[in-house]
Amino acid sequence: MSKKIDYKKELNRAQLEAVESINGPYLVIAGAGSGKTRVLVHRAAYLVEQGISPDQILLLTFTRRAAEEMLRRASLLLDERCRNISGGTFHSFANMILRKYAKLLELNNNFTILDQADAEDAVNLLRVQLGYHKSEKRFPRKHAILEIISKSVNKSEDIADVIYDEYPQFMEFSEEIKKIRQEYNKYKRQKSLLDYDDLLIFLKELLTRHEDVRASISAKYRYIMVDEYQDTNKLQAHIACLLAADHANIMVVGDDAQSIYSFRGANFKNIIDFPKIFKNTKIITLEENYRSTQPILNLTNAVIAQAKERFEKHLYTEKKEGNIPVFLDCPDENSQSRYVADKILELREEGVALKDIAVLFRSGWHSNDLEVELSSRNIPFAKYGGQKFVEAAHIKDILSYLRIAYNGLDQVSWLRALLLIPKIGPKTASKIIEAIVNNTVDQDWLCKNGELIKLFELLKSVDCKHDQPAKIIEKFLGYYQPLLKNKYDDFNKRLSDLDSLLRIAERYKTTEQFLVDMALEPPERSLVEAGKRDKDDTTLTLSTIHSAKGLEWHTVFLIYVAEGHLPSYLSLETDDEIEEERRLFYVAATRAKVNLFLLKPHIDRSPRSFMDGGGSVFTQVSRFLEQGGLLNKFVDVQGAGNADVWDDVEIEDIIGEKRQRNKEFFETMEEYFRE
Repeated sequence: MSKKIDYKKELNRAQLEAVESINGPYLVIAGAGSGKTRVLVHRAAYLVEQGISPDQILLLTFTRRAAEEMLRRASLLLDERCRNISGGTFHSFANMILRKYAKLLELNNNFTILDQADAEDAVNLLRVQLGYHKSEKRFPRKHAILEIISKSVNKSEDIADVIYDEYPQFMEFSEEIKKIRQEYNKYKRQKSLLDYDDLLIFLKELLTRHEDVRASISAKYRYIMVDEYQDTNKLQAHIACLLAADHANIMVVGDDAQSIYSFRGANFKNIIDFPKIFKNTKIITLEENYRSTQPILNLTNAVIAQAKERFEKHLYTEKKEGNIPVFLDCPDENSQSRYVADKILELREEGVALKDIAVLFRSGWHSNDLEVELSSRNIPFAKYGGQKFVEAAHIKDILSYLRIAYNGLDQVSWLRALLLIPKIGPKTASKIIEAIVNNTVDQDWLCKNGELIKLFELLKSVDCKHDQPAKIIEKFLGYYQPLLKNKYDDFNKRLSDLDSLLRIAERYKTTEQFLVDMALEPPERSLVEAGKRDKDDTTLTLSTIHSAKGLEWHTVFLIYVAEGHLPSYLSLETDDEIEEERRLFYVAATRAKVNLFLLKPHIDRSPRSFMDGGGSVFTQVSRFLEQGGLLNKFVDVQGAGNADVWDDVEIEDIIGEKRQRNKEFFETMEEYFRE
């Protein structure tokens, strides 16, 4: 049978090599904009076209949406067989496997998955029960404790080592935090609760402790593909290697130059050391870029060439002509903001839509002044990333009812639901929860609170096994709306979010899958928190570099390209941290297709400068532009529009004059009031 797809016509030479590679271990180093997703889509179709059963193929990605989109495109490319490929995140794959083999790990297969906020609440409950909140010295709060525990898991490091490296201020509480983790693990076991990390922990435990199960799973998934391998943590990499241990048919795809998530536990060494684990690994490098012009790539190639550890690659494109990246040393932060706003309006007049322009920055506060400037010019913008949809209080309230209905032992959700009822405080709620868990609820006692009776009767009327989640949520909404009105002044605005939750739930047939997705793949933002957008215009994007990874724009402005900002002053202690900051710069610059503007304020009046003891400091250009003289080789250095660049001497003169005027003013003022 002739091939349906002409792969040679649709792919370049390196892409074709990756797609046609079937048996054995492969590491695909996919440079920015080099068609990584295209390779995965075509390879999925190619494997099926070669006669490999779709259910033997496993595609692991970092979001479920990414997997669904790849398999949709593969189906359009070949046929509907590609829809039967198993695709999803490490966490969703773990959830599926653990539901099947739960008993082997002494778990209930109807376990509830805790989201971040619920996990923090559970940790805080134990922190208080253990009496650590009464410590004479400030004991770490719930967010920091959970973060330490999570990093210990994802980095496969002892808690003491995590604290020593990243939280030295909490060294004296090392044993107490270990005790909290111990109690937290017991608590989850007793209540049939798993957090995000548990999904990976228990999957790894299953694969290592039960050889027959691992062999069976490995035999089922004989062809494994892992996307964004540079973003995997140590636990995820271990799981991927365990799955492929018997057949070694694994292809991992990623870019070492875009490894920027160490704060989440991602391990740069996973992609660097992959060939050390699978000795016969074939490395395929994708270097042809389809996004940026060559002048932009000349700069990004030169920046990443300074990296101390990397895979050799040199991005090139057929778009040889283009604007050279521009660097502007603006007098101060407001001058930087004014230049960006002026240029955006100029580009818009030239026909570049706002949606095709982005302003990127290392830290969220870097855009504060710019946001004020944009608002004053009526330039609509959206800033990423904000509060997630399921983190909004009113959404968490409704989900707590649904979690209780699904798992009556979910004490975190019980606490949230009970505290919504008037006249019930933490102490009363704890007594009620204890009675529920021990099945000693006194009906006469409950009659003292009519709202509590309503909640219990409502829960009895719900059947999670047979009722669809949307139908259950409708019942809860009827009960919840009076409480919503009583709790929130802006309850009318929040009703649209609840309506959105109901519409999302209508897509699901089972409560279990709905709750799993709300925990593992929640919608991005709350409609209330995101605010209104201009319906007559597109919006400019403001984003941290971390949130911009994987995206692209016609024009990119990168602000605060200065020492202490990019690289961040918080990342100057070790070479590894500085190297990750270099990769952040690289990721930001490679988002640009046509125009790249690099800016910094010459005078820094940021919170950092005040912490250093001065109201203003002079900035230095980021080392990533200075090393190797890149600023002179690949960048057009310009003045910042109507705010000309000043040298240090001129700035000192101006500041001196201002201080002298202030001194004269205060002397005159004091003399006046003395009289």
